Amino acid sequence: MALKPSEYARLPTERPNPATRDIDRLSTTRVVRLINSQDALVAPAVGRQAAAIARAADAIAGSLSRGGRLLFVGAGTSGRMGILEAAECPPTFGTDPRQIMGVIAGGRGSVFRAKEGAEDDGRAGAACVKDLREGDVVVGIAASGITPFVRAALDAARRRGCRTALVTSGAPPRGCAEIVINPRVGPEVITGSTRLKAGTAAKLALNTLTVAAMIRLNKVYDHWMVDLRPTNRKLRLRAIRLISELGRVPLPRAEELLERSGGHVKTAVVMARLRLTQRQAKHRLTQAEGSLRAALGEGRA
Repeated sequence: MALKPSEYARLPTERPNPATRDIDRLSTTRVVRLINSQDALVAPAVGRQAAAIARAADAIAGSLSRGGRLLFVGAGTSGRMGILEAAECPPTFGTDPRQIMGVIAGGRGSVFRAKEGAEDDGRAGAACVKDLREGDVVVGIAASGITPFVRAALDAARRRGCRTALVTSGAPPRGCAEIVINPRVGPEVITGSTRLKAGTAAKLALNTLTVAAMIRLNKVYDHWMVDLRPTNRKLRLRAIRLISELGRVPLPRAEELLERSGGHVKTAVVMARLRLTQRQAKHRLTQAEGSLRAALGEGRA
């Protein structure tokens, strides 16, 4: 769908913002305060999309629980946010990097250097979902809602039987995705610079989407990230603190249990709390479908 210049100018992401007229004539302090006041509009706009975000999170959790995959697709800033979201899930929630992935228009080089023309390549967008199967989930991210690369990926994914969602702050065409998450953040501080409010809205929506899905997948106990992978010193110290806190044991004992559990926090917590061996604790977690709360006999939420 090629828009005429007059149609493009009517997109929500392209309209001028009356609140920021003559921003170039303001003092730096006033510029900063004005930007901040516009940013304050973003979180409530995302909050108004709670029902749509929840639907998408449930779709993702359902797919991943059955061995399906999640693919984030975007161009430019949107693509970089999708890749960031995918990259942060393994260390935070212990997910398989092959199960949650991100694709950016123009390929990996576009993460570090803009290839803005790549967003117009619909053929490449369709090709990026060729390995997906029925039941997988594709989340498109497009500030305007009309990015050809993203639209083509969503169209191709739908034909393959995938669940589809679109995160946008624009005016997407009807039927572009099964679930549309569309925080209406209003015109940008700098007209058309969608890495600002639209980008912030997308980041908030994606954070909420993945965290809600991971909670449904039993990767969070209370407010603790109990499926984290202790792959560096910071994460190892966090894991020890988690085991100590939830297992109700001193820190030295928690460190010992982390080693005996093979670096698996939930197993170590069950070992500590119920005084079980590693094998017994792992079996109990398997029976509880990975729910630490159920494995500890606390029942499901």
